[in-house]
Amino acid sequence: QVQLEESGGGSVQAGGSLRLSCTASGRVLWLRTMGWYRQAPGKQRELVANYISGGSTKLLDSVKGRFTISRDSHTNTVYLQMNSLKPEDTAVYSCNADLNAYGSTGFMEYWGKGTLVTVSA
Repeated sequence: QVQLEESGGGSVQAGGSLRLSCTASGRVLWLRTMGWYRQAPGKQRELVANYISGGSTKLLDSVKGRFTISRDSHTNTVYLQMNSLKPEDTAVYSCNADLNAYGSTGFMEYWGKGTLVTVSA
């Protein structure tokens, strides 16, 4: 059974930094994508950043130049380094992965529980 274990998040003043991490625990056979979504109150969930198998990454336009996603392939962990945070970055950030686990019938989508990031002005 694969689970996504998140850490990081919290409260910070505008201009500050936070780092989120997410580890896919369990027996992962193949990781196709892994990254972070966020949902602010009253808004739709949006993809913030993700790692795509093969090495490419995708970043939301509004966080380019401020956020960086990286991956540790040995531990199936992705990190989201968030710098120059703005109040509009306030949201629940949820880890997401599309992967194939040992013993499964194919690729499945997994979600973490979510972690709150609050940026005050």
